[in-house]
Amino acid sequence: MNLSNLQPAEGSTRNNKRLGRGTGSGRGGTSTRGHKGQKSRSGYSKKSGFEGGQMPLQRRVPKFGFKNINRIEYKAVNLDVLAGLTENSATTTLDSAFFVSAGLASKSAKIKVLGRGEITKALEVHAHAFSKSAIEAIEKAGGKAVTL
Repeated sequence: MNLSNLQPAEGSTRNNKRLGRGTGSGRGGTSTRGHKGQKSRSGYSKKSGFEGGQMPLQRRVPKFGFKNINRIEYKAVNLDVLAGLTENSATTTLDSAFFVSAGLASKSAKIKVLGRGEITKALEVHAHAFSKSAIEAIEKAGGKAVTL
């Protein structure tokens, strides 16, 4: 076998419809476009979403609200969760690697520490954002809140 005798598998290819080649071809005359009307004309193209003059779906469905494309999504982590994770361990530095290993956030997630709960251990917490109450509670316990 070589390149000169390669051919497609049996039945995998078909001949094109040869339109407008006379009445004997079976596809002459209107060339399978039917009689008259917009779709039979050359140059016809339907706009996507066009429903024949009826009010299109994208205009019928009500729209409201505002989606800010610049919004930053944070993964919220509360102080009581941090206290629960660190009470039996010797860990004092909580960074993004710790949050990922604890299953609280994914690698690419931005983390925000919120102030629900109490913290008694002095922790150095590295996160992308903190609430005011969380910063106060961490510093009150003798720890440090570091913004990434």
